[in-house]
Amino acid sequence: MTFLIDYNLDGYALIFLGILVKGGWLEFASVQFVTFREVGLAMESSDRVVWRYAQEHQMMILTANRNMKGGDSLEQVMREENTENSLPVLTIGSLDRLSEADYRQRCAERLIEIVVDIDNYKGVGRLFIP
Repeated sequence: MTFLIDYNLDGYALIFLGILVKGGWLEFASVQFVTFREVGLAMESSDRVVWRYAQEHQMMILTANRNMKGGDSLEQVMREENTENSLPVLTIGSLDRLSEADYRQRCAERLIEIVVDIDNYKGVGRLFIP
């Protein structure tokens, strides 16, 4: 599974990958993290553009700050465009707590749980982790 990492989490992608490698989790599921820059999305891309790109390329969005403001907000886009086959958006529940090793570990483990059981999470819209 490929995760599209929101620009506010760029630095954490390598940390999450390290946790997954160290814990042997990648033996259970293939996981890749890509940034907006790597896929050619501008940092200021609207939530609608990001959502559509992720869905078209079978990616889950990993974010911490997409909001409910405006017609192109992530929440509004999910309400309008989410289907039973849409991949969920994973939102870090507390960006401030990512400085805690235990919290990062729990987030990484939750990512793997979702990937392994992805068919049970399609169509749910947004999942807060850990």
